[in-house]
Amino acid sequence: MLNTDVLIIGAGPGGYVAALRAAQLGMKVTLVEKEKLGGTCLNVGCIPSKALIEASHYAAIPQKAAAAGVYYPEAKVDFAELQAWKNNIVRQLTDGVAGLLHHRNVNVIQGEAAFLDSHSAAISGTEDRVVTFDSCIIATGSKPVNVPAFPFGERILSSEGVLSLNEKPSSLAVIGGGYIGIELGTMFANFGTEVIILEGLPSILSGFSSEMSTLVQEELNGRKNVAIHTDANVSKVENSTDGVVVNFDAHGESRQISADYALVTVGRKPNTEALGLDKAGIIATEEGLIPIDSACRTNQSHIFAIGDVTSGQALAHRASLQGKIAAETIIGDTVDLSDYVIPAVVFSDPPLAAVGPSKEELTTSGVTVDVHHFPFSHNGRSLTMNNSKGFVKLLVDSLDQTILSAEVAGEGAPELINELAVAIQSGLTAEDISLVVHAHPTLGESIMEAADKAIGFPVHSL
Repeated sequence: MLNTDVLIIGAGPGGYVAALRAAQLGMKVTLVEKEKLGGTCLNVGCIPSKALIEASHYAAIPQKAAAAGVYYPEAKVDFAELQAWKNNIVRQLTDGVAGLLHHRNVNVIQGEAAFLDSHSAAISGTEDRVVTFDSCIIATGSKPVNVPAFPFGERILSSEGVLSLNEKPSSLAVIGGGYIGIELGTMFANFGTEVIILEGLPSILSGFSSEMSTLVQEELNGRKNVAIHTDANVSKVENSTDGVVVNFDAHGESRQISADYALVTVGRKPNTEALGLDKAGIIATEEGLIPIDSACRTNQSHIFAIGDVTSGQALAHRASLQGKIAAETIIGDTVDLSDYVIPAVVFSDPPLAAVGPSKEELTTSGVTVDVHHFPFSHNGRSLTMNNSKGFVKLLVDSLDQTILSAEVAGEGAPELINELAVAIQSGLTAEDISLVVHAHPTLGESIMEAADKAIGFPVHSL
């Protein structure tokens, strides 16, 4: 029997951050993880995928450099060495998390937790035990949806399994054109794989504005080794002797395609089915999501849920924020998730980033907005980088010019969005941004230029 102030179930970017913050605040913390510290994000998600995406950009250098008169021999990719490099990055980060937890005296238990009642949980692992707690934070994350018509296997891969391939596929069918499918499909296309993307909706990247998703779709359509089929409903994937055969309907026509592998990216489901939520009196939806209030409390006020087990954007940085909020709420602080704006990013080609409500959401809520663009084609740094597709877009309140929302499409978008998140969360106006001197020549100048346009004094645009 072990007693703890707070039990945290799951050590992903939500759980381990919650553990570190709770320990900083003086609580006795027990953190239970059934697999690896860092969860999906550090081990089989955000970090390894971005490492491989970065490497794919290296593989595409010869083609891009030729436009500037610089010629390389064709890139050759050793996937075994690539995997070793990726795994070393993952190891550095997970070892760092372990070191931080040890330094803060967090008690880490390897095992799987299930509630016995609202104040205790059984931990099964190398040594079974029972933990009693005053408070609990559920941070068990999510896993890829396994579709019965095309179950994961040797040739039908999840977004996690595809990151461990030790060979470059000659061809890859990507089922699902959301951010995961587009990121990983583009990555393999950069390596030279023939990629076929099958999306059931009328366009890819449905979570982003049509202006942004169209930019990515046009870029992919311009590649010889990429084909995109929208309104495509996959009915079955069959294993062949050396690959897969994908059956799908598109625009009323039944079709088949063959590929070395199929990558299935049709969504994720919360890891809550084995927690015994009912024994703790915790309410959950049919899909396994746990409803929470603005401080991440479940219907049991001393039990919190964060990250992918809650409704909303399945983002690592959202989970980390919720972990901090839950820990601070436990000690009596008043913290509200709605006080924060949370950016979303997709590492496509070109990359996309957005923060704040969409124009449709703002209009529906009765807010009148003005929309101001600045194209990267007018930005000197973008042109010198030979990558001038994209734009900065600001949505400002028509009455007081407060920045309410922003989009960045193009090179540097994942980094540039952070300045805009600061502006929106701080309640800054377009004039506030316009008055800040941005270094030249930089991509960040485009944010200032968009703000100049918003206040009616554009310099490098009409």
